Amino acid sequence: MAKDRTILILGCLAAVLLLATGWLWLSRGEADAFAPCRKGLEAGGLDGLGAPFALTDQNGARVTDRQVLAGPALLYFGYTYCPDVCPMDSARNAEAVAILDQRGMRLTPVFITVDPKRDTPEVLRDFTGAMHERMIGLTGSPAEIDAVAKAWRNYYRLNDQEDPENYLVDHMTNSYLVMPGAGTVGVFDRELSAPELAERAACFIDAASIAGI
Repeated sequence: MAKDRTILILGCLAAVLLLATGWLWLSRGEADAFAPCRKGLEAGGLDGLGAPFALTDQNGARVTDRQVLAGPALLYFGYTYCPDVCPMDSARNAEAVAILDQRGMRLTPVFITVDPKRDTPEVLRDFTGAMHERMIGLTGSPAEIDAVAKAWRNYYRLNDQEDPENYLVDHMTNSYLVMPGAGTVGVFDRELSAPELAERAACFIDAASIAGI
């Protein structure tokens, strides 16, 4: 009886040890590699942001999210006829990308229009070319733009009811950091300076490299 009891106790201890080991392994596997880089709302996770898409780039070619987001990318939703905010934000993003270039970190700036009626590929080519040589401009049908904006929860509204030619567009001004294999990992507001944005993005890029993502 004593021998049986000892075997039973040892078996229970072994089972507990196995469960504890498994829990630790799973916990480490599910750990957020980007946790040290996240701030504010990012700390809660951004799993719901983003979705596959097919749009038209500034050269008139149809491209997919797999092509556009093949490497770290900085997404911004705006429109080229914007009088101030969009050019300023896009220039800030381009400057942040240039800072990272100097540090040997490649980040692709992406400009997705919320005004596809006026932002043709030709118009986007002039706009993105003036911002950064690697900036990708994307347009599409109204339905395609609506779908991709909703995927990133980026609100916009065309104010073209009175004047269908010269109108403004209400839209959010967040920039989204998207990493291959990880999805959207960061959301940056327009209050960040180019050096601050570059530093934030560098943290995520470093973390992805360390984690092998």
